Amino acid sequence: MIAGLAGIQRNIDKANRTDRKVQNLASYINAATLKAAHKRMSGKKASGVDGVTKDAYSENLEENLNRLVARMKKGGYRPHPSRRVYIPKETKGKMRPLGISSYEDKLVEAVIAEILTMIYEPKFYDFSYGFRPGRSCHMAVRETIKDIQYYIQYYYTNWVVEADIKGFFDNVNHEWLMKMLEHDIADRRFLEIIKSFLEAGIMDNGKYLDTEVGTPQGNGASPVLANIFLHYVLDNWFDVIVRRHCKGDCHLVRYADDFVVCFQYPNDAEWFRYALESRFRKYGLELAQDKTKIMEFGRFAARNRKAKGMRKPETFDFLGFTFYCSMNTKRTFFRCKVKTSRKKLRSKIKAMKEWIRNHRHAPLKWLFGKINKKLRGHYQYYAVTDNIPDVKRFLRLTTWFLLKYLNKRSQKRSYNQETFFKGLLKTFPLAVPRTRVSLFYRNAFGTVV
Repeated sequence: MIAGLAGIQRNIDKANRTDRKVQNLASYINAATLKAAHKRMSGKKASGVDGVTKDAYSENLEENLNRLVARMKKGGYRPHPSRRVYIPKETKGKMRPLGISSYEDKLVEAVIAEILTMIYEPKFYDFSYGFRPGRSCHMAVRETIKDIQYYIQYYYTNWVVEADIKGFFDNVNHEWLMKMLEHDIADRRFLEIIKSFLEAGIMDNGKYLDTEVGTPQGNGASPVLANIFLHYVLDNWFDVIVRRHCKGDCHLVRYADDFVVCFQYPNDAEWFRYALESRFRKYGLELAQDKTKIMEFGRFAARNRKAKGMRKPETFDFLGFTFYCSMNTKRTFFRCKVKTSRKKLRSKIKAMKEWIRNHRHAPLKWLFGKINKKLRGHYQYYAVTDNIPDVKRFLRLTTWFLLKYLNKRSQKRSYNQETFFKGLLKTFPLAVPRTRVSLFYRNAFGTVV
């Protein structure tokens, strides 16, 4: 928690006890909380349209903060437009837009995000993951994967709806988002500050563009605002309306704007898909039709499809993993297993190959140290139960890339297989993968299943 915000919790608790809106929030965006946000801000982040860095802002920190607070009190504070940059997506040829705020705006965004988190964290559902305190990225992904696997493997899941929101962050409806915030917050000045960020615009290659919809990825408050929007549009609707309508078992797991829904009966899945399109349309969102589908999936899927003369059950991708129907080692009971998705694995392999090729002339000790760091990062995310073969494949290809490009450091071949594997890799061993996250569960009798 940012220092200086401890007192706000009493305000929030009082509002929750009396079922009233939270008030007096703008006063917590003050010199003390902004200074605390400044201390926590990374100095390595890219600068916004004003070009100001953390070091530059620190030179006259007290004066800069006092001027910022004075402008906010007088209503003269206006956020700068975000600087738009593009980063490549896994899909070939596609780019993901990011919005980089100016440094001063980053400080205000950080305090706003912390205040909103304190208000809404108790309201969010347990099946909502991503960008939430106490849930690191890796932890959230692991728990998400375990939840999906658990619902499919041990509940009455026979059908899965895999859904994707088309350009979610670029299409968040400002009017609806502000109504959702007004449902819980009474402080008009605080709400006006949030609205000013939403309408600040963007600078794309020197050209100013209005932002009538959307909350740019990269904005400090964007993740929590996105969670609030989907909490009301999807999570709460699913819990209150969908669960009541469905005749069988149903479960939702959401990570940021990606989600998967499990159903017991096909009619429930079909109704949900139809109702979801209508629900999203109301709030200005759209399903990506090519990435949204209903599939038979679960313990009986293979048997049912085989009886109909159909192929084995379809698979679905979620958070970089492919979920597929299988059996345990002894083939005595059904298990939902995961492996690295083909698209992600291909992307990771290509990135490692390019990195080794570009750094092959570096000193060996430094080179192997960096590669081991990259390998451990890959293992930390992907080394889960059932996925070790794909993780070992990544290591194996990395090893062959090293042999290939180290031999291209000069015209003379430096290593053959024997000198490389029995010599160089003995001196600079590569990190070996092991299962980091177990996806097994223990039943009521304590037996691992």
